[in-house]
Amino acid sequence: MSMRHRSTGLLVGVTGAALALSGCDLGPKQVVQTGFRGTAMAQVTDLNNVKEQAAIPDDPYALPPDTGPRASEVYQNVQVLGDVSAERFNHLMAQITQWIAPPEQGCNYCHNPANMASDEVYTKLVARQMLLMTQQVNSTWSSHVKQTGVTCYTCHRGNAVPQYVWAVQQGTPNPNSVLGNKRGQNTPNPNVGYASLPYDPFALYLTGKANSRVAGKTIYPAYGEGQGKSTKEAEASYGFMMHLSTSLGVNCTFCHNTQSLGAWNLSRPQRATAYYGIRMVGDINDTHITPLTPIFPANRKGPQGDPYKVNCMTCHQGLQKPLGGVSMLARSPTLRGPVGQVAVAEDVGGAAGRVATEQAFDAPEAVNTSPAAAPADRPSAPVAK
Repeated sequence: MSMRHRSTGLLVGVTGAALALSGCDLGPKQVVQTGFRGTAMAQVTDLNNVKEQAAIPDDPYALPPDTGPRASEVYQNVQVLGDVSAERFNHLMAQITQWIAPPEQGCNYCHNPANMASDEVYTKLVARQMLLMTQQVNSTWSSHVKQTGVTCYTCHRGNAVPQYVWAVQQGTPNPNSVLGNKRGQNTPNPNVGYASLPYDPFALYLTGKANSRVAGKTIYPAYGEGQGKSTKEAEASYGFMMHLSTSLGVNCTFCHNTQSLGAWNLSRPQRATAYYGIRMVGDINDTHITPLTPIFPANRKGPQGDPYKVNCMTCHQGLQKPLGGVSMLARSPTLRGPVGQVAVAEDVGGAAGRVATEQAFDAPEAVNTSPAAAPADRPSAPVAK
């Protein structure tokens, strides 16, 4: 081979390698070991793509004491916050205006300025339901939100509609034909990290009661609820896991041990928190958002006519903890819920799951035990609600 041909071959090889590597995330990485050596338990962080924590705005004015006339005594048609003092009610309304309403509309985004008590503006009905939702999340789902809790700003962050929402995707033009019917797969989509996986796992796992668990409990294939899933069903589950990974800015081992992804006794405690989070999001969509379908206008609905709903990205936005784990509840104590403080949710496997996983790491021999039952399968672990 002549020198010229060698040089050309080398150039082609270098160019090909550069093109191949262009699909990788280049740049510095930070690797933190999160489990025993040899178990592949490590978090890999791409330092060039770490999401920044969102700025938290100052309050419109200082939080007033919860004393004086109640809101229901001062204003008409106060259905959710009637027991709050009028001063604190006004403070929360100012916060909500700052967190959600377009600046050019202010209070008028939800109210008729000529009759503030009127329910004629649909956004007021939505806001009323969202107040109930926020109180329920803080008082019932502390198995996921802990004592940090959530406020309207956790999702909205100055937008009338949260930046990250989803609706049922447009179906194939002819679902009865194999031509052009990709079954939702092989279409690059950020929801599943541009993987070749079904791009709409949310309708399956973030509404209704479907379970994303893949691993079976028998040595032979057995399909059905609680038994295992087919390869096609597993692809939807893995697509959903891609969404979780992207939403939190973590890789699989943030929750799982790759030696056995389904074994609870080998998983990290974070998996128990995620377990409740998935069910909390489903409860939000089913209980608080989908019932509002009749009052949402067409421009607030997706291509299939369902309202835009929430997923993990709505709150997390690329961080392990929304807003970097900063709690805003002290500024808005009314949003804690009707009991006045964040309730400790009934143990639905969260505490038990954490204890189990921590004990597993303290006892290396547990690595070779069979997969433990998921929290919902444990008799002493009723589902949170």
